[in-house]
Amino acid sequence: MTERFSQLDQSPRRLRPDLWTPGALAIAVVVLAPVVSILWLALTPTENIWPHLMATVLPRYMATTLGLMLGVAALTAMMGTGAAWLVSQYQFPGRFWLKHALLFPLAIPAYVGAYALVDFLDYAGPLQSALRTAFGWSSARDYWFPETRSLWAAVLVLSFALYPYVYLLARAAWREQSGRSYEVARALGCGPVAVFLRVGLPLARPAVAAGVALALMETVADYGTVQHFGVQTLTTGIFSTWLNGGNAGGAAQIALVILALILLLVGLERAGRGKARFHRLGRGARAVEPQPLTGARGWLASALCLFPVAGGFLLPVGVMAAQSLAAPQGWLAPGLVEALRNTLVVAGVAALATVGAALYLVYALRMAGSRIAAMVLPVTLIGYAAPGAVLALGLLVPLAALDHRLADAVLAATGRDPGLMITGTAFALGLAYLVRFFGIAQGALDAAYGRVAPSLPMAARSLGRTPGGTLAAVYLPLMRGSVLTALLVVFVDCVKELPATLLLRPFDYNTLATRVFELASLERLSEAAPAALVVMAVGMAAVAVLAREQKD
Repeated sequence: MTERFSQLDQSPRRLRPDLWTPGALAIAVVVLAPVVSILWLALTPTENIWPHLMATVLPRYMATTLGLMLGVAALTAMMGTGAAWLVSQYQFPGRFWLKHALLFPLAIPAYVGAYALVDFLDYAGPLQSALRTAFGWSSARDYWFPETRSLWAAVLVLSFALYPYVYLLARAAWREQSGRSYEVARALGCGPVAVFLRVGLPLARPAVAAGVALALMETVADYGTVQHFGVQTLTTGIFSTWLNGGNAGGAAQIALVILALILLLVGLERAGRGKARFHRLGRGARAVEPQPLTGARGWLASALCLFPVAGGFLLPVGVMAAQSLAAPQGWLAPGLVEALRNTLVVAGVAALATVGAALYLVYALRMAGSRIAAMVLPVTLIGYAAPGAVLALGLLVPLAALDHRLADAVLAATGRDPGLMITGTAFALGLAYLVRFFGIAQGALDAAYGRVAPSLPMAARSLGRTPGGTLAAVYLPLMRGSVLTALLVVFVDCVKELPATLLLRPFDYNTLATRVFELASLERLSEAAPAALVVMAVGMAAVAVLAREQKD
């Protein structure tokens, strides 16, 4: 039937030019252009400082980044896997709301968590102040307290913010497995720990590895958290080499190292998974029935699940709410209203453009045939793997050159200088959002497209519908939920994005994310708190969608 549909689909195209495939390939070129630009800048720098980087800062950047990744990998794997195992396998006090609350840290940008942790743990913060009051200490010389702005603190904050990736995938893996495997293990005398190590963990290993890989990609891409803690990573190296050193080629070379790290992560995850496949035995497979935990063991399970929620959600929200209440006039600050307006406009337009382009590309490539789709679709996911700072560098340099040429052309033709029409507006920022989050929309819509029965578009085409008419009349109504979800998730990610926004925003153009970053960097957290709370409230919308999909 698929072959007949392909023949029906191709017969009209013999009579008129097909604009779908060229349009899809043009979108793919736009998505891949920043990465190609990075390669060009790195391989043809105006001033080759690679030997200098290798001899000075690059080993330190690399060592710190690897140390950060190692710590985040360990903590996210432990917190995400442990919480997913407890809520999927056991009944304990508070399980019903904890299984949803464990997703809440996804709404909190990691840099907001960093500001909250420093405010809570610093010398003047509530924790140390309470310790001095309780024990009668008068100064920092009377007691020891770990350094707050350090690598360990960055690891902790990023792990609290990113463990939900592991939690989501591991919990989904265990929910889809038959409960009989665990019943057999218990009948053979395996205790709770043995069941987890011998049955549960091997079944969820691919999901855990994928979740950790996602968390590590976000770790490598982070800028706001590590900058606040004074941790020098490869991403901070891009900022310092480009903005402070004025060397775009050197920054591109560091960006190339980051891209290599990302590709290595993806390769290791796939190699670790190998050809392993895990399937349910059939529709009649019995679902996992959570075992009751009573007494101290039940409350211990509740405490273990509450710990990541407290660190990743309750602490940032509590600190920002307290700061906001201490200075309520911050809600009326004119800069907040302007930042909110800019955020809604650029994130809203970028989300619509991203989902629209992804819908067009997926539909066009599916019509063109499975071979083209198999080649192009995976490649367009690289934008999501590339950090925002890398994409910003790859976009700004060629766009700035194009901008100057356009301005010169307009000046020569009209005698008027139009200024910077691309990089001087929010266009470049919206384009960066499109490239950065195109993979999210593409993945969601490709999956939704695959769920539409082939007989429906076949019937539409046999009745004379054009490809565009089939898309509007058949696919869009059936994919409406996935399209709206993709719009919401991309919008939320655009609101939270910091590195690309810092590098590509026009002069004196603030979004909520940059307002939080600037004010918190100046130690004006009470003024940054309202914007941070708005960002977190927007993030909760996406979390609500995920929670709805995770109902069991």
